[in-house]
Formats: sequence, structure tokens, C-alpha cells
Amino acid sequence: MTDFALARRNMVDGQLRPNRVTNASLLAAVGELPRERFLPAGLRSVAYADDDVPLGNGRFLMEPMVLARLIQALQLQPDDKTLIVASGRGYGAALLSRLVKSVVAVESDVALASAAEQTFRDLGIVNINQTVAKLEAGAPAEAPYDAILIEGAVQQIPRMILDQLAEGGRLTTVTAAPAGVLGVAQLMVREGGVTSGRALFDAGTPALPGFAVPARFTF
Repeated sequence: MTDFALARRNMVDGQLRPNRVTNASLLAAVGELPRERFLPAGLRSVAYADDDVPLGNGRFLMEPMVLARLIQALQLQPDDKTLIVASGRGYGAALLSRLVKSVVAVESDVALASAAEQTFRDLGIVNINQTVAKLEAGAPAEAPYDAILIEGAVQQIPRMILDQLAEGGRLTTVTAAPAGVLGVAQLMVREGGVTSGRALFDAGTPALPGFAVPARFTF
């Protein structure tokens, strides 16, 4: 039987701390939250692997180090209102919920969203609003957000999601690359009504559905 508490400590000490995850509140949240509870029973033994965990239908639970570094780069504050896009079975949303005031979680897969809601109830998490909607639309009805996390790689960040950032808001995700090439984690910041970005680190995160760059007409 897997000792999940030990696996969780090993993940923090062996995967996160050596890879520049230094935020004390984030490390505490990762060290306390049972990651295995956000996976089907048959996958719980690999919950703390140093890799993306497949959830089926092309979806994944993001690699712990990449997810932690994306969250850390958001520089979250206790009063922040946050949005997480492609929330899957809810692990990333649950981490955010321990660091901010409120979380809106958007997931297009009904089964994944339902599983997430059940886990939130089981763990007594009450500050997450789970929504089923198209990923590329975000959740404009609840905007603006102080921070947005897209939990997966995208070929292009939709303008509709960037426009949901509040002034001073931050967004992190991974920009997908061609097959065989690592993607790049990105931080976007909205200042003076203008959103600009910078690269953070390389990441081999699988691409999410629904974020393909539109084809251009050519003669």
C-alpha cells in the first residue's frame, strides 16, 4: 500500500524545492493537500510521479513541478479572486483555494468537473465555484480576475481570456510547441490596460483541446 503522506513529502523535497519553488504558503499547501484524492482509484499510486498523469480523452493532471512554478509566478495574495481554466479533476483549483479568497474553475468535460465537485465536498473546500463551459471562453460573467491559471499548454492564449484580467492581474500557462520541442511557461501581466508577457521556463506540458491557432486564408 502506498504511503501517500511520505510520497507527498518526497514530492515537495525532491521535485519542488530543488526546482525553485520557494513560496512558503504554496509549499505548505502542496504538502497538506492529498493529490491522490484528485485521481481515479486506479491512478492514485502514480499521483506523486514527476510527470503528467493521463486522465483520458487527451487530458492530464499537470506535472507537480510545472504546476507549482506556474502558481508561484502568479504571486497570489489572500484577497485575490482567481480563475483556473481547464481545471480537470480539481487539484490545481484546490491548491489555489488555500492561497486566495475565491476560485472560479472552468472545465469543459462534464465527468471531470463532476469528479472535482465531489472531491471538493469530500475535503470540505467551499471557496471554489465549479463551472462547465468551453475552456477558451474562460468565465467572463465573474470577471475581472486578479490571477488566471490555464492548467495545460495552449497554442495561443485567447484574447477573451486575457481581457478577463483585472488591472495588475497576472496569467500563467504554457505555450505549446511543435512535436518534439519543449513548450515555454509564460507569465502575462496587465498594466495600464496593456497586457504583456515574458517566458519563465521550458515545460513539456501536453496541449489542451480548444486552443488551436485559427487557420489563415492564403491564396
